[in-house]
Amino acid sequence: MNSHEIDKLSKQKAYDLYDSGFINTVEVGTTQGLQQIHRYLFAGLYDFAGQIRALNISKGHFRFANALYLKPALQAIEQMPETTFADIIDKYVEMNIAHPFLEGNGRATRIWLDLMFKKNLGQVVDWQQVDKKRYLQAMERSPINDLEISFLLKNALTDKIHDRELYMKGIDQSYYYEQPEDNH
Repeated sequence: MNSHEIDKLSKQKAYDLYDSGFINTVEVGTTQGLQQIHRYLFAGLYDFAGQIRALNISKGHFRFANALYLKPALQAIEQMPETTFADIIDKYVEMNIAHPFLEGNGRATRIWLDLMFKKNLGQVVDWQQVDKKRYLQAMERSPINDLEISFLLKNALTDKIHDRELYMKGIDQSYYYEQPEDNH
């Protein structure tokens, strides 16, 4: 199965995550919750769906958390507070640096982020308001400075937390972020 087919099938699973109601059973803000999301999106598509990686990975020049220290890092991230917008962004940035899965981190973690916003702030991100290039650049710089990602996401928050169409369009946008630039 090629990456295009995997994307298409996992995107359908992401829609189903909402429509099935399973999204309402996911543990919010925990590693276990993130694993539940990842497993749901990628079960049957990746052998490692929902499993914490045991290999080191990198993207471009950035090396994600060393697999040797990943479990303690995830435990520390799980203990981070999520009571304010800034707390949630900090936790999201740290989880992105950890990158617990071999593939599919961004798609799963954006859903995980929205669940924290929904539970703790009564808001979610309207991902259609978040430009792909600016988002990817902000995430790349977020380990050093999270001001850009904070600004982008804060300005895209909405209180439409039960809006199915907003969720579905957010999934479309999330998958669009993962496409190489020459794919459109």
